[in-house]
Amino acid sequence: MEQLKITLVKSLIGAKKDQIATAQSLGLKKIGDSVMQPANPQTNGKVAKIIHLIEVSKA
Repeated sequence: MEQLKITLVKSLIGAKKDQIATAQSLGLKKIGDSVMQPANPQTNGKVAKIIHLIEVSKA
């Protein structure tokens, strides 16, 4: 299955509580944290919710 590399590039300070929870559910806590996630509808929905805080690339 295809993988997405997701990197947090902006701070979560000042973000809405649900956006912070979404970032944490992806495994992102600090700026510069990167995770590999499967490219499925659930992950795509999480990415869409916090796209302004992250950088996404295909791995």
